[in-house]
Amino acid sequence: MTTRISATRSLRWVLMALLLGLIALPAAGAPKGRDTLGSRTFLRMSQSVGIRYYLQHPDQAPGRLAERLSAASRLVATGRTGSSRGPANVLGDVFNGDDLGLPQNEESVTACRSDTDIVLEGTNDYRGLLDPDGNFTGWHFSKDGGRSLANEGLLPPVEMKGQQIESGGDPIVVADDDCNLYAADLNYDVVPDGDFLPNGVGVYKTDAETLAKCPGGTDPSCWPVRKAAAVAKADNVFLDKPWIYVGESGGETVVWVVYAEFTFPPDDFFGLPFTNLIKAVRCDADLVSCTKPITISRPQNPSIQFGDVTIGPDGRTYITWEEDNDLKNNFEPPENMKFYLRVAPPGSTNFGPPRLVAREPLNLGFAILHANDFRIATYPKNEVAMVKGRPRVFLTWEGCAARPLDVVCEEPEIKLRFSDDLGETWSETKVLSAGGDNYFPSISYDRARSKLAVTWFTNRYDPIFHNRQDVELATVDTSGNVVKRQRLTPESNESEADPILGGSFIGDYIEVFAHNGRAWVGYNANYRSVQLLGEGFPIPQQDNYLERARF
Repeated sequence: MTTRISATRSLRWVLMALLLGLIALPAAGAPKGRDTLGSRTFLRMSQSVGIRYYLQHPDQAPGRLAERLSAASRLVATGRTGSSRGPANVLGDVFNGDDLGLPQNEESVTACRSDTDIVLEGTNDYRGLLDPDGNFTGWHFSKDGGRSLANEGLLPPVEMKGQQIESGGDPIVVADDDCNLYAADLNYDVVPDGDFLPNGVGVYKTDAETLAKCPGGTDPSCWPVRKAAAVAKADNVFLDKPWIYVGESGGETVVWVVYAEFTFPPDDFFGLPFTNLIKAVRCDADLVSCTKPITISRPQNPSIQFGDVTIGPDGRTYITWEEDNDLKNNFEPPENMKFYLRVAPPGSTNFGPPRLVAREPLNLGFAILHANDFRIATYPKNEVAMVKGRPRVFLTWEGCAARPLDVVCEEPEIKLRFSDDLGETWSETKVLSAGGDNYFPSISYDRARSKLAVTWFTNRYDPIFHNRQDVELATVDTSGNVVKRQRLTPESNESEADPILGGSFIGDYIEVFAHNGRAWVGYNANYRSVQLLGEGFPIPQQDNYLERARF
């Protein structure tokens, strides 16, 4: 028995090493002791940060990705980026004007409740490779409900510590009831030869008229109000994975920002060991002033700690996050994630005690899908509905049905719980998905129709290989029951088809926004064929899409 257990543990560590190797093999020239994407630090941070690091240091990227990034960088540097022959084989509602064949991923989407013709999507947009300042956060605007693209560009820099710091991805977009549009992202220095310092969370404000008339691109007039909501307090600190929400709380419209703060060893940025925690900031609606950072979670060493924030219809502020057992296990899987909730009264910045939402022993944190190469992570998302005059808070997440050897994720399910007493007690866990592999859930409450839209990627329409993906939308009542399912994608997508990223990166999330019986879903797929930077043949590549559906 002892021999068998030891052999199992050894095989587990071999598979973990293979996982790290598949995602990132440090090059011979990598700095000694420096962690690289795919290893212990970058697996627990935003994937976009790791990709941006590789764009700055292609010699440290894994083999094929290094070759592609280096070649693309050389081509961009020489200016040999001819125009495309034009897209071919377009399926679905692609939502960008990219004719260069560069990727877009990690979609966020919103619409204005008082005028649903106004729709905004955010992305990681790799056309930032061509931007002299290195801005990387894409925005895509529609003034006809998402049926067509009216304007687009990259979020401009935000001032931090006296410097203009470029947008760096991890987009989030929201709208208030007056159709003011907000965006948030990571901002960090990467050009030229930047060291990611200073870094922080940028918050932006504009409106539909401004976006419709401005020149687009990175023109600062498109986003006239820009604010550093939070800035890293030291050179060994990095702020990661922001999320925002705008709404009425305590009789005024406010913007809440939540993010993770990573603290690395002194003089070893991105090094080990590190600690991290969740923090939050509240800003006024005009982004003139923000509170000092508020600590939400206890320190972890280390933890993924994806935070999410919602201002409920009741005016309370709800923040959720995940915590894993790395403090105890020192990276050895399984992580045995736990999800927590804290709630602040309307108008207040004082949060109640942490409430345990659920335990997920088979989370996606360090595992890989059994038939896909991209990293995935359990990213819990919350939403709040009013049920019989009382707030009901929901949390949705994904968990594996099985994790052989603790590192291979099989048949992940989309799960849901809710609470009617601000998190003191919770319902039984409900499974929303219907078989196959399911990941990247997003949830939105339709206040006009009192129902929930929940969307996610699924591989269940590829019953043999469980590899190709689709987008599924579920209509869920406020008791957590699925009353309708829709397959939104026109046909299954091959996620490995992008010529730059291959199957290594599709983002960390997609998003749904629901209002008055309609859902807007932002996602990425490789349905459109475009020449890569004007060379070769039109081939499938990664684009952001926007799907509109009755639900």
